[in-house]
Amino acid sequence: MLDGNAIAGTLSTVFGADMTLVVATCGGCGARGPVAETAVYVRAPGLVVRCRSCDSVLAVVVERDGRYCVDVRGVAGLGEPPSPGGR
Repeated sequence: MLDGNAIAGTLSTVFGADMTLVVATCGGCGARGPVAETAVYVRAPGLVVRCRSCDSVLAVVVERDGRYCVDVRGVAGLGEPPSPGGR
């Protein structure tokens, strides 16, 4: 198991931006936190992103023939990262 930083490059390719600081809300338990703090499994068939609080699957990313398939049905919401200084 790795943290969300392990898939920073893949997420940047898929979404066109750095997603590691984006705040994700778990659809299972409602926990919120930066994508960088999620649990990531890279030895599955694809990349599996899980909630650190309840272990629910947040997202699955699979690459095939140069295309990415992304399933984010476990994410209840994505929010802006906190601003510097907490404002």
